[in-house]
Amino acid sequence: MTDLLAEKAAQAAGILGELDLDVWLTFVRETSQSSDPALALIYGSATLTWQSALLLAKTGERIAIVGHFDAETARRTGVWTDVVPYHESIREPLRAALDRLAPRRIAINTSLHDVAADGLTHGMYRLLLDLLAGSPYAERLESAEEVLGALRGRKTPEEVRRLRGAIATSDRILAHVIAALRPGMTELEAAELAHERMREEGVEAAWDYDGCPIVNFGPDSVVGHAAPSAIALQPGMIAHFDFGVKQEEYCADLQRVAYLCAPGETEAPEPVRRAFATIIRAIEAAVAEMRPGRTGIEIDAVARGVVTAGGYEEYKYGTGHHLGRNAHDGAGILGPAWERYGTAPHRRLEAGHVYTVEPGVAVPGSGYVGIEEDVLVTEGGGVYLGKPQRRLIMLKSGG
Repeated sequence: MTDLLAEKAAQAAGILGELDLDVWLTFVRETSQSSDPALALIYGSATLTWQSALLLAKTGERIAIVGHFDAETARRTGVWTDVVPYHESIREPLRAALDRLAPRRIAINTSLHDVAADGLTHGMYRLLLDLLAGSPYAERLESAEEVLGALRGRKTPEEVRRLRGAIATSDRILAHVIAALRPGMTELEAAELAHERMREEGVEAAWDYDGCPIVNFGPDSVVGHAAPSAIALQPGMIAHFDFGVKQEEYCADLQRVAYLCAPGETEAPEPVRRAFATIIRAIEAAVAEMRPGRTGIEIDAVARGVVTAGGYEEYKYGTGHHLGRNAHDGAGILGPAWERYGTAPHRRLEAGHVYTVEPGVAVPGSGYVGIEEDVLVTEGGGVYLGKPQRRLIMLKSGG
């Protein structure tokens, strides 16, 4: 982890230079109770107790001002070129560090539209203003939204390796569960099969454990972020899974579908096959357009257009989101210009971004067809990080 932290800290300095920002300041306390999403990128999983200021400068300087009991942990991260412990007050060492760096522009972790860049609490912001009162620095604070969007979004080769590993493990677990499906098996039982395999593999859930995987059997199952229910799989139903593991601190997020044949059926009925084919076309069309410089709105419109052109109602969510340390990893999205998304759909794709692509449609009487793939943006276009589902999985009622 230490090498990756140092790698991301060095990347941050380059981003600050691009944005002409002199210093990025992360200001926290008691992170075991209220952490800042930025810490995972530059400090790891260790907690900070007293008021702590982590300063990264575009010059490459990295200063950690922490309570003296946390100083050794800060040093062991291997990230900070200067660890400054204090005892009674952070005020003087913080102001001294800023005087040394003499920043014109200071980025802090506040954001209207990106939850992953909004880690500075209101109370800590007020405290920071008090600590800087009487200095020129209080007037030089601005949002670090662009810094964190770039830092979280631009995956390094090591981050991509970890994502590929999490995706491969998730795909393997899903294949195991789908192969075990039988008529009468409940959503809860299918989820427990996934949990058993997760324990065997030694991996965590990419989101809330009880709702990972999301399992939907048939048309009456609630699609969304609900936990699995007691609904049992019956012939003629679509089985839909939304699942991902966290492995080496990075997450996968996949959706897969299967169909349980009714007696006498050798293939799924035409409405199911047509819905599946439409979703595959929508994904492939979107991935083909995922090049640096395109906006999330543009990519969303491609996938959404394939679905609506197929005669389906548009899905009421974005086509995709960033993927990384979290299943929903902040910054931009592949989505429409809806008010609730703020500026996120307007952000441009960059090489190194990893997005999910996940359109879906409901098939009356059968269930939900939703496929989700994890895609890396490269200079040459979108690249699947795992093996995409291209065929509807057919299950026989007789086992």
